[in-house]
Amino acid sequence: MGTYKCCIFFTRRFAPGEASTPEDVRTLFSRFSGGTPYMGVDELRRYLAATGEPDAGGDAEMDAAERIVDRILQGRSRTPRFGKPALTVDDFHSFLFSEELNPPIRQAKVHHNMNAPLSHYFIYTGHNSYLTGNQLSSDCSDAPIIKALQIGVRVIELDMWPNSSKDDIDILHGRTLTAPVSLLKCLTSIKEYAFVASPYPVIITLEDHLTSDLQAKVAKMVLEVFGDILYYPESKHLQEFPSPEALKGRVLLSTKPPKEYLEAKGGTMKDRGTVPKFSKGENEESAWGREVPDIQDELQDANKHQDDLLYRERDVDEDEKKARKNAPLEYKHLITIKAGKPKGSVVDALKSDPDKVRRLSLSEQELAKVAARHGPNIVSFTQRNLLRIYPKGTRFNSSNYNPFLGWVHGAQMVAFNMQGYGRALWLMNGFYKANGGCGYVKKPDFLMQTCPDGKVFDPTADLPVKTTLKVKVYMGDGWQQDFKQTHFDSYSPPDFYVKVGIAGVPSDSTMKKTRVVEDSWVPVWEEQFTFQLTVPEIALVRVEVHEYDVNEDDFGGQTVLPVSELWPGVRTVPLFDHQGFKFKSVKLLMSFEFV
Repeated sequence: MGTYKCCIFFTRRFAPGEASTPEDVRTLFSRFSGGTPYMGVDELRRYLAATGEPDAGGDAEMDAAERIVDRILQGRSRTPRFGKPALTVDDFHSFLFSEELNPPIRQAKVHHNMNAPLSHYFIYTGHNSYLTGNQLSSDCSDAPIIKALQIGVRVIELDMWPNSSKDDIDILHGRTLTAPVSLLKCLTSIKEYAFVASPYPVIITLEDHLTSDLQAKVAKMVLEVFGDILYYPESKHLQEFPSPEALKGRVLLSTKPPKEYLEAKGGTMKDRGTVPKFSKGENEESAWGREVPDIQDELQDANKHQDDLLYRERDVDEDEKKARKNAPLEYKHLITIKAGKPKGSVVDALKSDPDKVRRLSLSEQELAKVAARHGPNIVSFTQRNLLRIYPKGTRFNSSNYNPFLGWVHGAQMVAFNMQGYGRALWLMNGFYKANGGCGYVKKPDFLMQTCPDGKVFDPTADLPVKTTLKVKVYMGDGWQQDFKQTHFDSYSPPDFYVKVGIAGVPSDSTMKKTRVVEDSWVPVWEEQFTFQLTVPEIALVRVEVHEYDVNEDDFGGQTVLPVSELWPGVRTVPLFDHQGFKFKSVKLLMSFEFV
């Protein structure tokens, strides 16, 4: 008997109809169709206008409502209403459950003001962009650089070292077992793929460990590869950074002194035990999700090896500083964004110079320490200057950290290891879906404002609730198309549930979940959750689907959406796999409402 039941499960199909159309969808349909069984183009146009569709006015040759009706009824007999095509309630449901026709993001194109200085934007930033895997022994290649540019990353990091014969430049993670790739190959690939995903500027941050003759070779190589698209200023120092709009289609160089590279690794061991106060910890239910462990117990030998590297690196620190001091003029002239740590404490380094702008880099631990006591200093610095945050050196496996501590302090370049995957990287990729996915997101006004008394935003202050977001999860579909019938359970349909929540500042961060719907490939939950937000400008909606199992739950998809870009109303939310690739068919029907 059990065998026959299994066969019934596998052959069962869920057609749109009474069982699968949520009650809220039926109510919407009835409201805008005037209680009749059909919704014409005019009625659909009124629905779209009520939910904020910008192309619902009917002025175009074929407006949004006409396109939707045409697409939904394409190839089918059309239900007439007063002699015109019209939608049934199931047709209306099909429209709402279409990613192409009814996406969750309000704007699919650039819509922020792109004429402010670079310091006014969060910039999609990679760390050690050439690594294919872990930080100690993976190959170096232009492939991860290409992949990063294809998804819209705007800052690529290259570590430059002399090759074995000291007559050319290799890109590799210095004094590790990583296999090198040539600088020329990396630069050539950057030029080819720089603007496939975004027309806005690409910044190359260089870790420079070269002698002066090789620096001259870099200058020649950079000019030959990039030609006219390489931007560099005529003046020695910039008093203000250019805007993304002014730098469209251009490539910029930025360097930092070798000393910072060594300090970053030296601080790594000293600060290993530091837990940023901002973080909620590694709890599965924490807002930004449990990241890949930092591999402390498992990599004791690697830690010891890293200690040995640190001592050797300190021995050559003076040589590298001397090489930088003697850098050829043609090399220095190409550096648009000058970087480095001024002498003194980190707090001293955060002091702005009214005559010039620069970039400062801090490790995630350094940021946590200075933010605990000097948060407004960081915010003030980032109003004119660029701040780059990079992962601590013990993240040997290329894991990442909570990006919100950097974002809430105005840090433009929150640098991530893009070569892996995990919840933190899901957040990073979701954050940069904003502003048309162009890789530049305008910072909220509160981070750029200075009060008459000279005070700026204090990230540690208790903040009032700005808005309330209601999220409803109706149903899901598509797993039958993207997964094998036996992927989740061998003898029955899956038991799905949804985790939904907010990732943001600690007071906003939370995760909740629906009940488990048993034995259904097309689960219907119809559950609503309410989230109070104090900093909605940088908050993200996290969604994960899991299949309940007695031993360990199976993964069924995820997505991250910027709260600032959510399109209110009932929307289709496509889901992505562990590595961030979109499933062909898996999606949820959800609604978003701001109170």
